[in-house]
Formats: sequence, structure tokens, C-alpha cells
Amino acid sequence: MTDELKVSVVVPVYNPGRYVEDCIASLLRQSLPAEEFEAIFVDDGSTDETPARLDALAAEHPHMRVIHQENSGWPGKPRNVGIDAARGEYVFFVDNDDWLGDQALERMYAFARENDSDVVIGKMAGKGRGVPRELFRRTYPKATLATAPLIDSLTPHKMFRKAFLDENNLRFPEGRRRLEDHVFVTAAFFAAKTISVLSDYVCYYHVRREDSSNAGFQRMDPHAYFANLNEALDIVEANTEPGRLRDGLYRRWLRVEMVERLRGSRLLAAPPDYRRELFDEIADTCERFGPGVAAGLPPSQRVVAALIRARRLDDLVRLAHWESGIRHHAELEDLAWHGGTLRMSLTSQLRAGREPMTFRHVDGRDILDPPLSAEAAELVSAAELDATDRLTQSKVDVILRSRDNGAEHYLPVTFTSDRPGVGAGDSTFALELRTEATLDADTAAGGAPLERGIWDVVARISSCGWRKDTRLGSVRTARAGAHRAPAVAGTPPRVITPYWTDKGNLSVDVAQRTSSVGNDLLISGAATLGPARAAADSAGSADGVGESELLLALPLRTVVATEIDVAAVQLLHEGSGVAVQVPGRLVPYVHDGMGCSRLSAQFSRDALSAGRWSVRVRLVAAEQGTFVPLPVTVTVPAGVGLPALNEFGRRAGSNGHVPFRDSEDGAGTTEGLRPELLAWLRTGGRLGRRAGRSLGRRAGRLVTTRLRRDRG
Repeated sequence: MTDELKVSVVVPVYNPGRYVEDCIASLLRQSLPAEEFEAIFVDDGSTDETPARLDALAAEHPHMRVIHQENSGWPGKPRNVGIDAARGEYVFFVDNDDWLGDQALERMYAFARENDSDVVIGKMAGKGRGVPRELFRRTYPKATLATAPLIDSLTPHKMFRKAFLDENNLRFPEGRRRLEDHVFVTAAFFAAKTISVLSDYVCYYHVRREDSSNAGFQRMDPHAYFANLNEALDIVEANTEPGRLRDGLYRRWLRVEMVERLRGSRLLAAPPDYRRELFDEIADTCERFGPGVAAGLPPSQRVVAALIRARRLDDLVRLAHWESGIRHHAELEDLAWHGGTLRMSLTSQLRAGREPMTFRHVDGRDILDPPLSAEAAELVSAAELDATDRLTQSKVDVILRSRDNGAEHYLPVTFTSDRPGVGAGDSTFALELRTEATLDADTAAGGAPLERGIWDVVARISSCGWRKDTRLGSVRTARAGAHRAPAVAGTPPRVITPYWTDKGNLSVDVAQRTSSVGNDLLISGAATLGPARAAADSAGSADGVGESELLLALPLRTVVATEIDVAAVQLLHEGSGVAVQVPGRLVPYVHDGMGCSRLSAQFSRDALSAGRWSVRVRLVAAEQGTFVPLPVTVTVPAGVGLPALNEFGRRAGSNGHVPFRDSEDGAGTTEGLRPELLAWLRTGGRLGRRAGRSLGRRAGRLVTTRLRRDRG
């Protein structure tokens, strides 16, 4: 291997077991040629089968290297050993249970060279782990701590210029300790001349193990943890003057490492003795912050910071019980195709339990009104409860989340806000946001086409310091259910299918990853089969059409904006298995006032032997889609006579559609049911499965009876 390498990937390794395989596989799949990068696995004294696995990997692949060392207790030393051994122009740190996008190294290196970057941060996706989101809303060729939310990204999973690390003597703190990455990355941010953020491709997948044994998920010792945290704060203090920038950087640690640990379910989950120990360390650390740090927090977090400052743990616990019930209530009002894009309309609000989150309008200001004790209320100032500005900044995002790898893409949205009054007085109100999101499969992935797969639709509300996600669709209007339909859209054309999961959630199948498109594709009772010449005569285009030619016309619920001439129809003889395939033509069509399509195909009667033929259709080119069976057959008589077209029934939902059931599936049809009835149905299904077949049948009958009563 040449000494002129572009990238050295450094992977600290300790007893990962099978979890290292995804990391290895992603490195072997890199689009950057193997002769242009190396991977250095630094085995930190593993006691499982990993050392032998890595040695075998290195023996087979020359660009994979392994360094074995005695256990050091934490990733700092292995990463430092990797830096010293690296021969690449850039060094990229990867954890042994994470993995890379296939083009990550190639794209990040090219971006680094293009911008002469010291540090490159590639877009991250979390699988069970939190990752920065606001940072990756756009690409930054050149970012600073003052112009971009870089401080939200303090994990080491970045690409650093090797010479930059050496010139600034940047190395990780070693030994068994926490937040070594915060210390390293914060110092690097201040030392770097150019920091770049690449957000148009998911470069890094941050993965939570199924056994939650990642190092970062182990319970920390509060005293040691906050001693390490103060080291990072010391770096900020040494490189900034008192003022807005320092306060803003400090605020990241106050918000993430302190306030959020003492809120809602996270605080309630901690045992009381540990809760007290954690609280005391946080309160001590907060004493180094000036008033400007907490002042920049949103009101819900300012309240928590005020109670920390007053050392009121009991009041924080009471507040946490209330906050643990706050959720995002989103109703899907409509979804429909317009010119090849899917538009989704929804209303959103925060709810505390079953009731809307309320605010009070007092003396021209909007005030957050949390349930505080009389003593706590005296300790929290009016300024800390003031939500006026933050309410105007409230927003809703609609996000596509990959079922395969957790990658997220934000859809373009527009929204308006309303403040409906609550109660008899005129000073108490709730906030309601009305949002319209647009899904264009050609551009939804940061300007690029969506990958083939299942994409779950998530609505996220951000307001006053709360950010709550909910799956969209389980609460929806009848109009949204009636307008849901697949479409053929994009360049090249692909089948895009919005569908309801068994829990009522909205997901989108891109390019027929599942069979969802076929379940309610055919418009019942409208298909025709007859002589092609007769149809051509009526259209004035009978020239060249033979007497034995037949025309099959299939009205489909699929929406198309323009004619698709790469479709196909396949007839499959149910006795012999012989297949006859002919080109198809998919054109826009209107049925009962609804936009849909009609697929027409012409074939010769002479090509069909006697018997029954099942019908399958492909709506797009062969490389973009697959054949889908329809609930229709063609019966060809043994003698003379025209073939007959026969439809067979399918069990349908309340709007006539047959719902597709994906991996979230339970028992029974859920189309059109209210959420409380869905809960009854799922409960009955679970009871039935636990109790066995006999009890399951009885439970199913009981649930069905209840559903009929409630729906009647």
C-alpha cells in the first residue's frame, strides 16, 4: 500500500462481539478506492473473539490494520494510538458499533479538499441514539462557533486533518473517564481555521446496541462526570471573553448535561439517592454560570434552571411528573397528490395529559403557567416564565425517517398559528399550528431522490423548550383516508405509496419495497376487456389493429401526472405457468371525481391458451419496479368466443380500500377507526395471542362486538 493515503479511519475496539461486523462491512463498501485509505482498528485488550476476527480481516485486506494493546479503560488512548499510526492526510474517528454511509469517505475527503478544511463534520443519523439535527439542516463550507450550532456536535465522529492535530498537539485525555471527546472536540473547534459541515449525505450512523452496552449508556459517577465536564468549560473560558459567545457555548452544557437530566421521565427514572447526588453536582457546576447563560434558554428550561439555582429538588420532581405527560397531538387533515408531489395538511398542539398546554396573557406578555408550589412560584421570576418571543418561534417539522437506517430528511413546510381561548376567561389560551408539508420524491433527500425503502412520517413540534415527536396519521380525518393513494412520480418514474400501518401511522413506500401498492390498486367494477379494433374504431385509429387483438383496460387508484409508456401487463396461466407479457400505457384518468389512472394493454387472442389467466401489472420500467398481482382474472374459452374478465372480492376497510399491513401489523383491519378503537383492537389481539387459539377466537369476537357497537 502506498504511503500517500487520503484518509485513515481510526476505530477503538473493546469487546464489541457481533456489533463490529456492521462497522467492518461499511468500511469494505466504501466508494473511495481501497488503495486510497486505511482503517486502523486499535484493540484495547479485548477478551472476546474480536482480536482473532480483526487479525483475519487484516490478513485478507491490506488496507485494514490492527494494533493490539493492553486495556486502557476508555477510548481516549486507543484513539491517540491510532492518530500516531495514521498515514492519511485526514483522520476519521469511528466507534466500533457504528457504521458509515457507503460514500462517506469519498464525499467528506472531497469536501475537505474543496474547502481546505481542518475539520469536516458529516451528517449523522441515529439508530436509538440522539444526534444533532439543527446543525445538519444545511451544508456549511465554512462554519464557526458563532455562525453555526457546532457546539451541538461534541462526539469525535468527524474527519480531522492529521497535520492540524499534530501542529496543535491535539490528543484525547486518556484513562477511564468521561467526556474525553468534549475536551478534544472543543479544543479542536477553537484551534481550527476552517470547519466544514456536509449535510447532503448521511455519512455516519450512530447506533445504540440492542443490549445498550455502548460505553456512553453506562451509569456515570456524577462527581467524576462533572469534574470532566468542567475541563471542557475551562477550554471555553480560556478561548472567549465574557459575553454573548461564551454564554451561548456554556448554554449547550447547561441545557444538555444539566437541565435535561433533571426534567420529566429522565429525572423520575433515577433512584432517589442517585437523583440527589446528581442534583448536587449539577447545582454546584451551575454556580460558575452568569445570568446570561440561563437567560437564553426557552421558558420551560429556564424554570428548571431557576429551581436548580434555588436548590429545590423536590419541586423539580413535582414539575417532572407534569412534564412527563406532555406530548405532541397532531391530526392529519388531508393528504393528496398535486402535480407529482404529495401534500400533507395537519394541525398540531402540545398537550399536558389530555388537555391542551395553556398560557396566560398578562399585561401584554404571554406567560408559561406550570404547576409550581407556592414557594417555588416565588423563586421563579416573571422573566423566566415569559414565553412571548418563544411562542412566536414555535414551529412544526415533518420528517421522513428511514425504516432501514434511521436517516432523516426534513420536508418543506409552511405553517400558520392560532391561539384559541381556553376556559371562560379571555386571558388563557392554547397554541395551535396548522402545517402543510410537501413530499417530492425526487428532491426530498436534501435535494436528491429518496432511496428505495420504507419512510415513516414523523411530525415534530418545537415550542418553548419542548420538542416532541409523534408518528403522523393515527389521528386523521375521513378526508385524509379517502384521498390516500399511490402515485407514479419522479424522474425516472417510480411508484410512491403512502399507506397506513396497523397502528394507523402514515408511512411511505418508495419504489415498491413492500407489496403495499397492490392491495387496493384496482378500482372495482371498472375494468374492461374487449376487441381492440372496436376501441380503435371509436377513436379513429384502427389502422394496423388485427381482428384477434384484445384491449385490456384497468382503472387504477394510482395517480399519474403525465402518460407513462414503460408500464407492462403480464398474464400468467394458472395451469401451466406460461406467462404472456405485453407493453402497457398508463395515462391520467378521473373516476367518480377523483384523479387516478388507467392502464391499457393490447394482446393477441391467439397467444392465450384456454384456461384462466391471472393478471399482474408493472407501473414503471423494469429497473424501477416489480409486477403486482391484481384481483382480476381472464378466462379464455376452449373454442371460439371472447375471453371473460372476472374480478374477485377483497375484504375492504370503511372507505372501500384494503389496508396494507406492514411490520407494525397487529390483527384485523384498522382503516378508518378512531384511535380509542384501535387501542381496543390491539389489546384484544394481544390477549388472544397470549391465551392461545381458543381464547384468541373468543377475544376476537368480543372485540369485534365492541367495535361494531362503538362504530354504529
